[in-house]
Amino acid sequence: MKKENQPFEIKPADRLSGVSEYYFSRKLKEVARMNAEGKDVISLGIGSPDMPPSEQTIETLCREAHNPDGHGYMPYVGIPELRKAFADWYRKWYQVDLDPATEIQPLIGSKEGILHVTLAFVNPGDRVLVPNPGYPTYTSLSRILGAEVVNYNLREENGWMPDFDELEAMDLSGVRLMWTNYPNMPTGANATAELYERLVDFARRKGIVIVNDNPYSFILNDHPISILQVPGAKECCIEFNSMSKSHNMPGWRIGMLASNAQFIQWVLKVKSNIDSGMFRAMQLAAAQALAAEADWYEGNNANYRNRRRLAGEIMDTLGCRYDKSQVGMFLWGRIPDSYADVEQLTERVLHEARVFITPGFIFGSNGARYIRISLCCKDAKLAEALKRIKEVFYKLTNS
Repeated sequence: MKKENQPFEIKPADRLSGVSEYYFSRKLKEVARMNAEGKDVISLGIGSPDMPPSEQTIETLCREAHNPDGHGYMPYVGIPELRKAFADWYRKWYQVDLDPATEIQPLIGSKEGILHVTLAFVNPGDRVLVPNPGYPTYTSLSRILGAEVVNYNLREENGWMPDFDELEAMDLSGVRLMWTNYPNMPTGANATAELYERLVDFARRKGIVIVNDNPYSFILNDHPISILQVPGAKECCIEFNSMSKSHNMPGWRIGMLASNAQFIQWVLKVKSNIDSGMFRAMQLAAAQALAAEADWYEGNNANYRNRRRLAGEIMDTLGCRYDKSQVGMFLWGRIPDSYADVEQLTERVLHEARVFITPGFIFGSNGARYIRISLCCKDAKLAEALKRIKEVFYKLTNS
């Protein structure tokens, strides 16, 4: 007897209705198609460092990978050598004392840490303060987990710092977390001691946990600081840090968070049910990377400084206005008023100059008239991108 196929429909979980595919995931597919057509697009989009970590880091990884006893599961809390290396790094560069046994949690990348912290502190229906503009994952993961996203404004006229008068006037009932990110991505605004002091005071008075994402403090920044330098910050703050940006290790997926011992235990309860420890050889190599001296960071920044100059010339060619005091691995600029919207500019740059530049709207409505240029591109490629853009925009202004 012939069986009839019964129609049926499978639907995804409701939580997917509140998020879309990550912008870069979608846009880079388009760039890949253009490249497959032979258009040779230069991407100035994602902040993925293109330089390698230190030689000692790579040597340690290779050496330790040959250890026949080092391939098993590792502790969820990270190996002691890595926790101590993070503690030593914080003491040396931020003047912050952390107990490596109880106040540090290594992560498989700080992006994954956003998931762990949200699960540990936020119930479905709770509210989360997210900066506008800000890293899109703060918003998307909060929504996936059933939290209500409450945006707070960062504006150019306020130096891309929170407006504390505006925050004080907001309805903060049900708010559990506040995401901050300094040095700021995408705007390049630097952290200040005063900002961190005000955030800690705000957190303590409102009963909110501040989560400060701090991966950019060693990029084109002479004075790295941490929110944990503020007295009492550990009681109400969590700080993320990442080796992706500071040590050129994005594919390694090694980050960390630091806070008080109780917060660490709550995060560990979540993390230990989601993932496992990182490969031992990678953790030992990361510990070696964290021992770098000032000359290594300076060598890294010497490359970024020249790239920053080229990115500034691209901004100038496009008629964009930007703050020259920005830090971090991006350059953020405001587009000319003559454009109806930012994509009118970025799509023209992509399809006529064959250069991909990130439109600022993906970071929130306050980024709608801005673009972001990544410095994670070899000097020759950046110079070629500048040349292409000059050719297109010279023709446009003289046609």
